[in-house]
Amino acid sequence: MGLGNEVELNDAPAFDLGDRVRVRKLIRNDGTFPGKEVGASLAKKGDIGFVAGIGTYLQQVYIYSVHFLESNHVVGCLKKELELAEESPPTSPQAD
Repeated sequence: MGLGNEVELNDAPAFDLGDRVRVRKLIRNDGTFPGKEVGASLAKKGDIGFVAGIGTYLQQVYIYSVHFLESNHVVGCLKKELELAEESPPTSPQAD
């Protein structure tokens, strides 16, 4: 896992709980996903999921727990592996 020198924790998380996100690249098991062999595919490029939790790794980066409904996997992803799948829906003015 190449993290670089940037400390993401100096800024707010890029994604919020409940955000609909899309995977930007193939995510493979690095040995931290139970029940799957190391190297097994956990999410394919283009898969859609929802941010279910936000944690940190090595006091440097945010780890986003993403729930992929189709596979029912919750996978830890880095910011660089994700993008918003859609912006928040526009709010409609309420009638008085």
